[in-house]
Amino acid sequence: MTLRVGVIGGGQLARMMVPAAVELGIDIRVLAEGPGMSAAIAATAEGDYHDVDTVLAFAREVDVVTFDHEHVPQDVLRALVDAGVAVRPGPEPLAVAQDKITMRARLSELALPVPDWAAVRDPDTLGAFIAEHGGRAVVKTPRGGYDGKGVRVVSDPDQVEDWFAAAAESGGDQALLVEELVPFTRELAQSVARRPSGDIVAWPLVETVQRDGVCAEVVAPAPDSAGRIADVAESIAVRVAEALGVTGVLAVELFQTGDERILVNELAMRPHNTGHWSIDGATTSQFEQHLRAVLDLPLGATGMHAPHAVMVNVLGGPADGDLAARYPAALAAFPEAKYHFYGKAPRPGRKIGHVTVTGDDVDDVVYRARSAAAHFDD
Repeated sequence: MTLRVGVIGGGQLARMMVPAAVELGIDIRVLAEGPGMSAAIAATAEGDYHDVDTVLAFAREVDVVTFDHEHVPQDVLRALVDAGVAVRPGPEPLAVAQDKITMRARLSELALPVPDWAAVRDPDTLGAFIAEHGGRAVVKTPRGGYDGKGVRVVSDPDQVEDWFAAAAESGGDQALLVEELVPFTRELAQSVARRPSGDIVAWPLVETVQRDGVCAEVVAPAPDSAGRIADVAESIAVRVAEALGVTGVLAVELFQTGDERILVNELAMRPHNTGHWSIDGATTSQFEQHLRAVLDLPLGATGMHAPHAVMVNVLGGPADGDLAARYPAALAAFPEAKYHFYGKAPRPGRKIGHVTVTGDDVDDVVYRARSAAAHFDD
């Protein structure tokens, strides 16, 4: 009997689940938002994931539903559950990932370390928070932001006047999230996977490098993290997964401060950019593990093939849009590199692919990964 997994969302994460599904003999089906999506190679349906009837019709053909993103509305998720569909992760944990204020509140209830924060509904309250936190703060829109969008570092409430106006126009009890500007020394990410029966595994802690709010590089394992730092990060991610009832892959983005505190920044309840290195660098990739987890199959080992793995995102791509013209030189210069492209047209700042290199010396691996990815830049 073939296991059937349905993925809502046709982006690159769904695309990268396809090879893992093929190897495991899993029938993977994708509900893509429209033609030309990254996962068009596996799309069996196109439609609006906001529409209950469309999603229910898709779900009837699979054993379990999972996601390429966290944006499926709660009423659609509840309709799936009410119809008896296995939804993994379920509506409750996804509600935490969908709204940053809900996320901060839930993590605070769990006594997990987070930046000082508040929900603000007017400029005066925001101004008071800024004044109490050294004259600068980070303001975020609670929903929809990614890759640096919906995030501003501000010193005056006027810098988010348009966001307050948009919140007022939308009606209801709309608020913005404000957080202290954390004096971090580096950013880290901890990925774990949990199956419904409760088993959980963790990959090595990684260090991430952000440029203009977008993940540019990932180094696995994070340098100088063995021992307490790695143990604390893993314990935080395991605590989040277990307390929120996450099924599948969970990525926890973290700040490390100068006094070696570890603070939770963001959560993603799905495979995540910070885990792409695992395709070539770990015994079990995050994409295979996600499929295993949502199907409640035994989880795979998470050890590394080599002492170090470095992933560098290809951001933007060549100005002429011709990726294929760059292949011969890149593949010849760095035959040991693994190249992954997402079927996306080049565009400034857009993640169109990534390159991973593994090896024994971290500085050499970083150099080769950066150099291989640079073949696709202008």
